[in-house]
Amino acid sequence: MATTKTLNLRVDADLKAQAEQIFSELGLPTSTAITMFLKSVVRYDGIPFDLRAHVPNEETQEALREYEDMKAHPEQYKRYASFKEAVCDVLADA
Repeated sequence: MATTKTLNLRVDADLKAQAEQIFSELGLPTSTAITMFLKSVVRYDGIPFDLRAHVPNEETQEALREYEDMKAHPEQYKRYASFKEAVCDVLADA
């Protein structure tokens, strides 16, 4: 059997409690769950899940571009005095 080492780490108290609740529901001690994660790191030869910055999908990117254009050129876009007026206009076109 391999020798063991102690691992001390600091985590947010709420995060720890939430994770421990899930581990408990799965019947896993926290130490076993952490060992599973570390074994996955070794087997995967890296973090065993996707790590990347959030990049909006193409539809969201297009909406953001349109928003920037609306701010830059408000005279090119129809404006409404109220939400009710906008809804009436949309329903009239439906």
